[in-house]
Amino acid sequence: METKITSATREVIIGGDRPTVLIGERINPSGKKKLGEALKEDNLDIVRQEAKAQTEAGADILDVNVNIFGIDEPDLLPKAVKAVMESSELPLCIDSANPEALEAAIKVYKGKPLVNSVTGEEHSLAKILPVIKKHGTAVVGLVQDDNGIPKTPEARLAVAKKIVERAEKLGIPREDIIIDCLCLAVGAETTSGTTALGTIRLIKQELGVNMTLAVSNISFGMPDRDLLNNAFVAACIAAGITCVIVDVKKIRPAVQAADVLMNHDKHARRYMESYRQRQQEQTQK
Repeated sequence: METKITSATREVIIGGDRPTVLIGERINPSGKKKLGEALKEDNLDIVRQEAKAQTEAGADILDVNVNIFGIDEPDLLPKAVKAVMESSELPLCIDSANPEALEAAIKVYKGKPLVNSVTGEEHSLAKILPVIKKHGTAVVGLVQDDNGIPKTPEARLAVAKKIVERAEKLGIPREDIIIDCLCLAVGAETTSGTTALGTIRLIKQELGVNMTLAVSNISFGMPDRDLLNNAFVAACIAAGITCVIVDVKKIRPAVQAADVLMNHDKHARRYMESYRQRQQEQTQK
C-alpha cells in the first residue's frame, strides 16, 4: 500500500516497507502566539521561515494550517500555500476542515497534496470527500465520529472502516486514504498510548492503509516532553505507523533509529547520512 504525494519537483512515497515519512507540524497557529498574530495581520514571514527551517531539518512533507479565530481562511490558506511553495520544494499537507478553504488552496497548489482532514462525522464526510474526489488528492481520515473520539481500538477501527468505505464508494482509491489513529495526552488519559498503539495494529491488520499520528499530543502537560515523544514514536513505528506529524528537528533522530531497527531504512542509509550531517554541524559550531 503506497501513497504518493507530490510537489512540482518532488515525490514522497508513504508505505509500510519504507522509511517513516516526517510531516512537519510547525506551520500551525495552535499554541504559537507570534504566528497567530502574524496571520491575523496577513503577514506570512513566519510561515516562510518555518518552511525553510523544517526543510533544512529534514522534513519530507510540510503541514500548512492557518486556522485561527478572526481570519478569512478561504482567503488566507491559498496565500500561505503559495508562500510555502516559494520557500520549499517539499510536498504539502493542506490542513483545514473548511471545504471552501481547501478548494481555494488545492487550486493554487502545484502537485498532488495530502489533505488533512476528514472525520467519520456525517457532515465532514459529506463536505470533504467530494473535494478529495474532485481534485484527486490524498486525504487523512481521523478516527472520530459524531459521538466523539472512541475510547477503544475496536471502536476506532470501526470509524476507520466507515471512512474508507465512504471514500471508496465515491471512487477514492484506498491507497490515497491515510488514517490518523489519534492520541490524547497520557497525563490526562493513562491508556492513551496503549489505545493508539492497539488502533494502529488493528487498522494495519484489517485495512492495510497507511497511518499517521500527531505524536506530541501524547506528552501534553507532562515534563520532559521530548523524552516521551521519542519513546512513543518508536513504539508507533514498531506497531505499523507509516508517517508522523511532528516537530522534525526534535524527533527525527529517534524516528530514523526506529526505522533502522524495524528494517525500514535499508542498510541504514538515511540513518548514516543524518549522523554525518549532525557531526558536521557540531564541528562547525
